Amino acid sequence: MAHDNLLEPITMGALEARNRIFMAPLTRGRATVPGSVPNEMMATYYRQRSGAGLIISEATGISREGLGWPAAPGIWSDEQVEGWKQVTQAVHEEGGLIVLQLWHMGRIVHPDFLDGDAPVSASATTAPGHAHTPSGRQDHQQARALSVAEIARVAEDYHHAAENAKKAGFDGIQLHGANGYLVDQFLRSSTNLREDEYGGSAENRARFLDEVLTALVDVWGADRVGLRLSPNGETQGCDDLNPAETFGVASAVAQKHGLAFLELREPGPEGTFGSTDVPKQSPMIRSTFMGPLVLNSDYTAEEASADLAANRCDAVSFGRPYISNPDLANRIREGAEWAENVNVPKSWYLPGPEGYIDYPAMD
Repeated sequence: MAHDNLLEPITMGALEARNRIFMAPLTRGRATVPGSVPNEMMATYYRQRSGAGLIISEATGISREGLGWPAAPGIWSDEQVEGWKQVTQAVHEEGGLIVLQLWHMGRIVHPDFLDGDAPVSASATTAPGHAHTPSGRQDHQQARALSVAEIARVAEDYHHAAENAKKAGFDGIQLHGANGYLVDQFLRSSTNLREDEYGGSAENRARFLDEVLTALVDVWGADRVGLRLSPNGETQGCDDLNPAETFGVASAVAQKHGLAFLELREPGPEGTFGSTDVPKQSPMIRSTFMGPLVLNSDYTAEEASADLAANRCDAVSFGRPYISNPDLANRIREGAEWAENVNVPKSWYLPGPEGYIDYPAMD
Protein backbone atom coordinates (compact mmCIF):
# COMPACT_ATOMS: atom_id res chain seq x y z
CA MET A 1 0.00 0.00 0.00
CA ALA A 2 1.34 3.42 -0.95
CA HIS A 3 2.46 5.82 1.74
CA ASP A 4 1.80 3.45 4.63
CA ASN A 5 3.47 5.76 7.14
CA LEU A 6 0.87 8.48 6.46
CA LEU A 7 -1.86 6.02 7.39
CA GLU A 8 -0.47 5.13 10.80
CA PRO A 9 -2.31 6.48 13.88
CA ILE A 10 -0.65 9.07 16.11
CA THR A 11 -1.19 10.17 19.70
CA MET A 12 -0.76 13.87 20.41
CA GLY A 13 -1.40 14.52 24.07
CA ALA A 14 -5.02 13.46 24.62
CA LEU A 15 -5.75 13.52 20.86
CA GLU A 16 -5.82 10.12 19.13
CA ALA A 17 -5.63 10.67 15.37
CA ARG A 18 -6.37 7.68 13.14
CA ASN A 19 -3.89 8.77 10.48
CA ARG A 20 -1.23 11.42 9.89
CA ILE A 21 -3.06 13.15 7.05
CA PHE A 22 -4.39 16.30 8.68
CA MET A 23 -6.66 18.96 7.24
CA ALA A 24 -5.00 22.37 7.55
CA PRO A 25 -7.01 25.45 8.57
CA LEU A 26 -8.73 26.98 5.53
CA THR A 27 -10.67 30.24 5.59
CA ARG A 28 -13.73 29.73 3.36
CA GLY A 29 -16.10 32.59 4.28
CA ARG A 30 -19.35 30.62 4.53
CA ALA A 31 -20.59 31.63 7.99
CA THR A 32 -23.99 33.28 8.31
CA VAL A 33 -23.93 37.08 8.53
CA PRO A 34 -24.61 39.13 10.47
CA GLY A 35 -23.32 37.32 13.52
CA SER A 36 -20.46 35.24 12.05
CA VAL A 37 -22.45 32.09 12.88
CA PRO A 38 -21.51 28.58 11.65
CA ASN A 39 -24.33 26.87 9.79
CA GLU A 40 -25.60 23.60 8.35
CA MET A 41 -23.64 24.00 5.12
CA MET A 42 -20.41 24.27 7.10
CA ALA A 43 -21.37 21.12 9.01
CA THR A 44 -21.73 19.31 5.67
CA TYR A 45 -18.34 20.60 4.51
CA TYR A 46 -16.53 19.33 7.59
CA ARG A 47 -18.45 16.05 7.63
CA GLN A 48 -17.27 15.37 4.07
CA ARG A 49 -13.64 15.82 5.21
CA SER A 50 -13.83 13.90 8.47
CA GLY A 51 -11.58 11.10 7.17
CA ALA A 52 -8.60 13.33 8.02
CA GLY A 53 -6.65 12.16 11.05
CA LEU A 54 -7.27 15.61 12.51
CA ILE A 55 -9.28 18.53 11.17
CA ILE A 56 -7.90 21.90 12.19
CA SER A 57 -10.85 24.22 11.68
CA GLU A 58 -10.78 27.41 9.69
CA ALA A 59 -9.47 30.40 11.62
CA THR A 60 -12.21 31.55 14.00
CA GLY A 61 -12.47 34.97 15.59
CA ILE A 62 -12.13 35.08 19.37
CA SER A 63 -13.86 38.47 19.52
CA ARG A 64 -15.47 41.05 17.30
CA GLU A 65 -12.28 43.11 17.67
CA GLY A 66 -10.19 40.24 16.29
CA LEU A 67 -12.29 39.25 13.26
CA GLY A 68 -11.91 41.15 10.01
CA TRP A 69 -12.83 38.72 7.26
CA PRO A 70 -16.27 38.73 5.61
CA ALA A 71 -18.39 35.73 6.62
CA ALA A 72 -15.65 34.10 8.67
CA PRO A 73 -16.99 32.44 11.83
CA GLY A 74 -16.55 33.50 15.43
CA ILE A 75 -16.61 31.78 18.82
CA TRP A 76 -17.46 34.64 21.22
CA SER A 77 -21.28 34.40 21.26
CA ASP A 78 -23.79 31.78 22.42
CA GLU A 79 -25.29 31.74 18.91
CA GLN A 80 -21.87 30.89 17.43
CA VAL A 81 -21.40 28.10 19.97
CA GLU A 82 -24.74 26.58 18.93
CA GLY A 83 -23.74 26.85 15.27
CA TRP A 84 -20.42 25.09 15.88
CA LYS A 85 -22.23 22.25 17.70
CA GLN A 86 -23.63 21.19 14.30
CA VAL A 87 -20.10 20.96 12.94
CA THR A 88 -18.53 19.01 15.78
CA GLN A 89 -21.47 16.61 15.89
CA ALA A 90 -21.19 15.95 12.15
CA VAL A 91 -17.45 15.22 12.38
CA HIS A 92 -17.86 12.99 15.42
CA GLU A 93 -20.66 11.02 13.78
CA GLU A 94 -18.13 10.06 11.09
CA GLY A 95 -15.50 9.09 13.66
CA GLY A 96 -13.43 12.21 13.03
CA LEU A 97 -11.44 14.54 15.26
CA ILE A 98 -11.64 18.34 15.09
CA VAL A 99 -9.90 21.20 16.92
CA LEU A 100 -10.86 24.86 16.69
CA GLN A 101 -8.26 27.37 15.51
CA LEU A 102 -8.47 30.57 17.59
CA TRP A 103 -7.79 33.76 15.65
CA HIS A 104 -7.17 37.42 16.39
CA MET A 105 -6.18 39.26 13.23
CA GLY A 106 -4.72 42.33 14.94
CA ARG A 107 -3.76 45.06 12.48
CA ILE A 108 -5.26 43.12 9.55
CA VAL A 109 -8.78 44.03 10.76
CA HIS A 110 -10.13 46.99 8.78
CA PRO A 111 -11.93 49.75 10.72
CA ASP A 112 -15.10 48.93 8.75
CA PHE A 113 -15.46 45.84 10.98
CA LEU A 114 -14.99 47.97 14.13
CA ASP A 115 -17.49 50.80 13.58
CA GLY A 116 -14.62 52.95 12.34
CA ASP A 117 -12.28 52.31 15.28
CA ALA A 118 -8.62 51.57 14.60
CA PRO A 119 -7.48 47.94 14.75
CA VAL A 120 -5.10 46.87 17.51
CA SER A 121 -1.62 45.41 17.35
CA ALA A 122 1.67 45.17 19.24
CA SER A 123 2.64 48.60 17.89
CA ALA A 124 1.22 51.42 15.79
CA THR A 125 2.02 49.95 12.37
CA THR A 126 0.16 49.50 9.10
CA ALA A 127 -0.05 46.28 7.11
CA PRO A 128 0.75 46.53 3.40
CA GLY A 129 -1.81 45.87 0.71
CA HIS A 130 -5.57 45.58 1.00
CA ALA A 131 -8.13 44.30 3.46
CA HIS A 132 -11.12 42.23 2.34
CA THR A 133 -14.23 44.03 3.58
CA PRO A 134 -17.97 43.62 2.92
CA SER A 135 -17.75 46.61 0.58
CA GLY A 136 -14.70 45.35 -1.32
CA ARG A 137 -10.93 45.69 -1.08
CA GLN A 138 -9.68 48.66 0.93
CA ASP A 139 -6.25 49.80 2.05
CA HIS A 140 -5.20 48.64 5.49
CA GLN A 141 -5.26 51.35 8.15
CA GLN A 142 -2.79 52.08 10.92
CA ALA A 143 -3.28 50.06 14.06
CA ARG A 144 -2.94 51.40 17.57
CA ALA A 145 -0.69 49.73 20.12
CA LEU A 146 -2.40 47.71 22.83
CA SER A 147 -1.77 48.94 26.36
CA VAL A 148 -0.50 46.48 28.96
CA ALA A 149 -3.97 46.40 30.54
CA GLU A 150 -5.53 45.69 27.14
CA ILE A 151 -3.08 42.84 26.53
CA ALA A 152 -4.42 41.17 29.67
CA ARG A 153 -7.96 41.74 28.38
CA VAL A 154 -7.12 40.12 25.02
CA ALA A 155 -5.69 37.10 26.86
CA GLU A 156 -9.01 36.90 28.71
CA ASP A 157 -10.82 37.04 25.34
CA TYR A 158 -8.81 33.98 24.31
CA HIS A 159 -9.76 32.29 27.59
CA HIS A 160 -13.46 32.98 26.95
CA ALA A 161 -13.18 31.69 23.37
CA ALA A 162 -11.48 28.51 24.63
CA GLU A 163 -14.34 27.95 27.06
CA ASN A 164 -16.84 28.39 24.25
CA ALA A 165 -14.91 25.92 22.07
CA LYS A 166 -15.30 23.36 24.83
CA LYS A 167 -19.05 24.06 25.05
CA ALA A 168 -19.29 23.62 21.27
CA GLY A 169 -17.92 20.07 21.47
CA PHE A 170 -14.46 20.43 19.94
CA ASP A 171 -11.75 17.90 20.77
CA GLY A 172 -9.23 20.66 21.44
CA ILE A 173 -7.99 24.02 20.18
CA GLN A 174 -5.13 25.47 18.19
CA LEU A 175 -3.75 28.97 18.71
CA HIS A 176 -3.20 30.77 15.41
CA GLY A 177 0.26 32.27 15.87
CA ALA A 178 1.14 32.50 12.18
CA ASN A 179 0.64 34.43 8.94
CA GLY A 180 1.12 37.95 10.24
CA TYR A 181 -1.85 38.03 12.62
CA LEU A 182 -1.82 39.35 16.20
CA VAL A 183 0.38 36.72 17.90
CA ASP A 184 2.81 36.92 14.97
CA GLN A 185 2.73 40.73 15.15
CA PHE A 186 4.00 40.49 18.72
CA LEU A 187 6.61 37.85 17.89
CA ARG A 188 8.34 39.53 14.97
CA SER A 189 10.72 42.45 15.16
CA SER A 190 9.31 44.35 12.16
CA THR A 191 5.87 44.73 13.76
CA ASN A 192 6.77 44.78 17.46
CA LEU A 193 8.44 48.11 18.19
CA ARG A 194 7.51 48.17 21.88
CA GLU A 195 9.93 49.29 24.57
CA ASP A 196 8.17 47.68 27.53
CA GLU A 197 8.19 44.07 28.78
CA TYR A 198 6.44 42.92 25.59
CA GLY A 199 9.06 44.29 23.19
CA GLY A 200 12.76 44.29 22.47
CA SER A 201 14.31 40.87 23.03
CA ALA A 202 12.90 37.72 21.47
CA GLU A 203 11.94 36.55 24.97
CA ASN A 204 9.96 39.74 25.56
CA ARG A 205 8.28 39.55 22.16
CA ALA A 206 7.20 35.97 22.99
CA ARG A 207 5.64 37.07 26.29
CA PHE A 208 2.21 37.62 24.71
CA LEU A 209 2.32 34.14 23.15
CA ASP A 210 3.24 32.70 26.55
CA GLU A 211 0.39 34.48 28.34
CA VAL A 212 -2.21 33.48 25.76
CA LEU A 213 -1.09 29.84 25.91
CA THR A 214 -1.35 30.01 29.70
CA ALA A 215 -4.97 31.13 29.32
CA LEU A 216 -5.78 28.36 26.84
CA VAL A 217 -4.09 25.61 28.85
CA ASP A 218 -6.05 26.77 31.89
CA VAL A 219 -9.27 25.81 30.08
CA TRP A 220 -8.23 22.73 28.13
CA GLY A 221 -5.08 21.33 29.65
CA ALA A 222 -1.90 21.30 27.57
CA ASP A 223 -2.71 17.89 26.09
CA ARG A 224 -5.53 19.36 23.96
CA VAL A 225 -3.87 22.62 22.90
CA GLY A 226 -1.84 23.12 19.73
CA LEU A 227 -0.04 26.08 18.15
CA ARG A 228 0.55 27.18 14.57
CA LEU A 229 3.62 29.24 13.62
CA SER A 230 5.00 30.47 10.27
CA PRO A 231 8.73 30.81 10.92
CA ASN A 232 9.91 31.44 7.37
CA GLY A 233 10.12 34.85 5.79
CA GLU A 234 7.76 37.77 5.41
CA THR A 235 3.99 37.28 5.63
CA GLN A 236 1.46 40.13 5.30
CA GLY A 237 4.25 42.61 6.01
CA CYS A 238 5.33 40.76 9.16
CA ASP A 239 9.02 39.86 9.15
CA ASP A 240 11.93 39.31 11.49
CA LEU A 241 15.62 40.17 11.54
CA ASN A 242 16.57 36.87 13.17
CA PRO A 243 13.91 34.18 12.59
CA ALA A 244 16.08 31.41 14.03
CA GLU A 245 16.30 33.24 17.36
CA THR A 246 12.68 34.43 17.40
CA PHE A 247 11.12 31.10 16.54
CA GLY A 248 13.60 29.17 18.64
CA VAL A 249 12.23 31.14 21.60
CA ALA A 250 8.62 30.69 20.43
CA SER A 251 9.03 26.93 20.08
CA ALA A 252 10.66 26.82 23.52
CA VAL A 253 7.52 28.47 24.90
CA ALA A 254 5.45 25.73 23.27
CA GLN A 255 7.75 23.14 24.83
CA LYS A 256 7.50 24.79 28.26
CA HIS A 257 3.72 24.42 28.14
CA GLY A 258 3.93 20.82 26.93
CA LEU A 259 1.52 21.42 24.05
CA ALA A 260 -0.17 18.52 22.29
CA PHE A 261 1.33 19.52 18.91
CA LEU A 262 3.05 22.31 17.01
CA GLU A 263 2.18 23.00 13.36
CA LEU A 264 4.58 24.93 11.13
CA ARG A 265 3.65 26.57 7.87
CA GLU A 266 6.72 26.45 5.60
CA PRO A 267 5.78 27.94 2.23
CA GLY A 268 7.61 27.42 -1.00
CA PRO A 269 8.19 30.00 -3.76
CA GLU A 270 4.45 30.30 -4.51
CA GLY A 271 3.01 30.44 -0.99
CA THR A 272 -0.48 31.91 -0.50
CA PHE A 273 0.68 34.43 2.13
CA GLY A 274 3.94 35.32 0.42
CA SER A 275 6.79 33.33 -1.04
CA THR A 276 10.11 32.71 0.60
CA ASP A 277 13.54 31.30 -0.02
CA VAL A 278 14.51 31.68 3.66
CA PRO A 279 16.06 28.50 5.07
CA LYS A 280 13.51 26.30 6.79
CA GLN A 281 13.48 26.58 10.57
CA SER A 282 11.78 23.23 11.20
CA PRO A 283 15.05 21.30 11.83
CA MET A 284 15.99 23.78 14.56
CA ILE A 285 12.46 23.77 15.98
CA ARG A 286 12.44 19.96 15.90
CA SER A 287 15.32 20.05 18.37
CA THR A 288 13.56 22.60 20.62
CA PHE A 289 10.00 21.30 20.68
CA MET A 290 9.89 17.66 21.74
CA GLY A 291 6.20 17.05 21.05
CA PRO A 292 4.56 16.02 17.77
CA LEU A 293 5.52 18.34 14.90
CA VAL A 294 3.12 18.90 11.99
CA LEU A 295 4.40 20.46 8.76
CA ASN A 296 2.27 22.25 6.18
CA SER A 297 2.47 23.88 2.77
CA ASP A 298 2.08 22.52 -0.74
CA TYR A 299 2.89 18.88 0.04
CA THR A 300 2.30 15.96 -2.30
CA ALA A 301 1.65 12.55 -0.76
CA GLU A 302 5.13 11.48 -1.82
CA GLU A 303 6.81 14.48 -0.17
CA ALA A 304 4.75 14.03 3.00
CA SER A 305 5.63 10.35 3.25
CA ALA A 306 9.32 11.13 2.68
CA ASP A 307 9.40 13.79 5.42
CA LEU A 308 7.73 11.37 7.84
CA ALA A 309 10.24 8.66 6.92
CA ALA A 310 13.14 11.07 7.47
CA ASN A 311 11.72 12.05 10.89
CA ARG A 312 11.38 15.68 9.86
CA CYS A 313 7.84 15.66 11.21
CA ASP A 314 5.18 13.43 12.75
CA ALA A 315 2.23 14.40 10.53
CA VAL A 316 1.47 16.65 7.55
CA SER A 317 -1.46 19.03 7.17
CA PHE A 318 -2.88 19.50 3.68
CA GLY A 319 -4.70 22.71 2.80
CA ARG A 320 -5.85 23.42 -0.73
CA PRO A 321 -5.95 19.72 -1.73
CA TYR A 322 -8.72 19.30 0.86
CA ILE A 323 -10.86 21.88 -0.93
CA SER A 324 -11.39 19.68 -3.99
CA ASN A 325 -10.67 16.29 -2.37
CA PRO A 326 -13.03 15.85 0.57
CA ASP A 327 -11.82 12.24 0.79
CA LEU A 328 -8.12 13.09 0.49
CA ALA A 329 -7.03 10.57 3.12
CA ASN A 330 -8.86 7.80 1.26
CA ARG A 331 -7.34 8.86 -2.07
CA ILE A 332 -3.87 8.68 -0.53
CA ARG A 333 -4.70 5.27 0.94
CA GLU A 334 -5.82 3.96 -2.45
CA GLY A 335 -3.10 5.71 -4.45
CA ALA A 336 -5.86 7.48 -6.41
CA GLU A 337 -5.53 10.67 -8.43
CA TRP A 338 -6.28 13.97 -6.73
CA ALA A 339 -9.03 16.16 -8.16
CA GLU A 340 -8.02 19.68 -9.14
CA ASN A 341 -9.54 22.84 -7.74
CA VAL A 342 -11.89 24.61 -10.15
CA ASN A 343 -12.95 28.26 -10.11
CA VAL A 344 -9.91 28.98 -7.94
CA PRO A 345 -9.40 31.29 -6.15
CA LYS A 346 -12.86 32.60 -7.05
CA SER A 347 -14.71 29.88 -5.14
CA TRP A 348 -12.46 29.91 -2.09
CA TYR A 349 -14.37 32.70 -0.34
CA LEU A 350 -17.66 33.19 -2.20
CA PRO A 351 -20.92 32.42 -0.41
CA GLY A 352 -22.95 29.38 -1.35
CA PRO A 353 -22.29 25.68 -1.95
CA GLU A 354 -20.49 25.99 -5.31
CA GLY A 355 -16.82 25.15 -4.93
CA TYR A 356 -17.46 24.29 -1.29
CA ILE A 357 -19.56 21.18 -0.73
CA ASP A 358 -20.07 20.07 -4.36
CA TYR A 359 -16.71 18.34 -4.86
CA PRO A 360 -17.46 14.62 -5.10
CA ALA A 361 -15.66 11.78 -3.40
CA MET A 362 -13.89 9.37 -5.73
CA ASP A 363 -15.89 6.51 -7.24
